[in-house]
Amino acid sequence: MSASSSERVLIERHDTVALITINRPETLNALDMATLAELDARVSEAANDPAVRVIVFTGAGNRAFVAGGDIADLDSREGLAHYLELGERLHSVFRRIETLDKPTICAINGWALGGGTELLLCTDIRIAAQSAKLGLPEINLGLFPGAGGSQRLLRQVSPCKAKELMFTGDRIDASEALNLGLVNRMVADADVVSESLALAAKIAGKSPLVLKLLKRTLNDGAEMPLPSALRHEQAMIGLVLDTNDAHEGCRAFLEKRPAQFKGA
Repeated sequence: MSASSSERVLIERHDTVALITINRPETLNALDMATLAELDARVSEAANDPAVRVIVFTGAGNRAFVAGGDIADLDSREGLAHYLELGERLHSVFRRIETLDKPTICAINGWALGGGTELLLCTDIRIAAQSAKLGLPEINLGLFPGAGGSQRLLRQVSPCKAKELMFTGDRIDASEALNLGLVNRMVADADVVSESLALAAKIAGKSPLVLKLLKRTLNDGAEMPLPSALRHEQAMIGLVLDTNDAHEGCRAFLEKRPAQFKGA
């Protein structure tokens, strides 16, 4: 395992998996401009590393994944230009995570409020610690979710439940998040990162090229009417069938051996 670090965001390599940790435990890993800039840099590092096949996100410490935006930083801003700067950075980083060609997993190790929930909504798979709490409490501050949360939550749970959560600002526990389909599984607090890394390693054993094309097919198709999405799928599977990895997978099946995918 190799590792590199910065003050606010850490990145570690676990073989073919990158673990990105938001590292401000003294603020419950709250997001400010400097942290977002470092998060963007670490995401770029993982995205551009050909040895990394899956990316896992978590928060430092045992109390929070990301407790939200840095309220002191937010309150210190004056003038529309400063708010637009923050909004542009948030949307840019979160959209980049959402559209990464590599699969992403969120290890939710505690509070995930406001920007924390908005961040996890951008990831592909979510594993929550039993103590995790999720929510979009912005309404209690005279705000509403503005880092993509109002739109992504509406598309990931029923509209009436999404509106209830945003109108009330109520928090939900990991069990309710699981019932709503916002997380894939709930595990013991001590196991949330190890379970996430294990799942990431399993996915990393698949063809990275096919995973990329599959993720593009899923993300693009979700924005299309069904007939267009099906035509898109047909074109993309045509690309997959022409890859070396597809032939390797078929041959491995016929020869009753594990496939050795190279990403070509």
